[in-house]
Amino acid sequence: MPLGDVHTMQYIEPLYRPPSEAKSLILQITNGCSYNKCTFCHMYRDPQKKFRVKPEAEVRNEIALAARYQPDRIFLADGDAMTLSFRRLQAVLQAIKEQMPNVRRVSAYCLPRNLKNKTIEELAELKKLGLELVYVGVESGDDEVLRRVRKGEDYRSTLDALAKLKGAGIKVSAMVLTGLGGKQFSKQHAINSARLVSEAQPEYLSTLVLMLPQGDALVQEDYDGQFEPLSQRALLEENLLFLEHLELNKTIFRSDHASNYLVLKGVLGKDKERMIGQVKQALCGEGSVQLRPEWARGL
Repeated sequence: MPLGDVHTMQYIEPLYRPPSEAKSLILQITNGCSYNKCTFCHMYRDPQKKFRVKPEAEVRNEIALAARYQPDRIFLADGDAMTLSFRRLQAVLQAIKEQMPNVRRVSAYCLPRNLKNKTIEELAELKKLGLELVYVGVESGDDEVLRRVRKGEDYRSTLDALAKLKGAGIKVSAMVLTGLGGKQFSKQHAINSARLVSEAQPEYLSTLVLMLPQGDALVQEDYDGQFEPLSQRALLEENLLFLEHLELNKTIFRSDHASNYLVLKGVLGKDKERMIGQVKQALCGEGSVQLRPEWARGL
């Protein structure tokens, strides 16, 4: 989509969206992340990504422009669109519904803190207006790990947010970061993350591997310089422990992000034992399980 004048969509780049939103029209209603303190995340560190809310008139204009394309799916960017008030989100969704009747799904990233001042009733109203799915960066279910990476959340606050979304009927895609606890906290990170996800029962779950393309200096600060990244084998062992402790009923699971060495897909719990077997085969070097080479990660 061309950029550059008042008759085109105006994006502040770089833009990020989940892989599953590749075919969605991106409507950027905020820029950057209002929190932006997680030491493992470098997505919004550039000066041009300083957090700001787009003015309502500007958003209305872009919705009118987007209506020309009549998309069937829309992703609300940037990393923190759900930080907007209920009133602002309601207005955006109402405008989308009125001007783009073909839209089947609106989705967005969501931080647990975004929901503290929103009631289940308000979220249910947003669902009625088209907000079908939110992507929640759970990262970890372990309070020690969350504290050390400055997530600003804990087990309870994350679970409360996920429960609110479930109560409102909004589907959740939860994301857990393998390797976030480093060597020191790998075991408790895996077990407590599985415990949190099992209690929340999200519709979708994915695991990504911690990647620090700009170095680990920020992460090292709260690990007292003792953060040790996991080897390929240790990452697989952590993934195995995570899977073994998951107790899910009907969650679509994906471990197919470019950062993952081993691609896993299935529904938990019916495919749990199959996926556990795949990880064990990879650890033993047996069977037809293929690991991605190091150079392929991040492509």
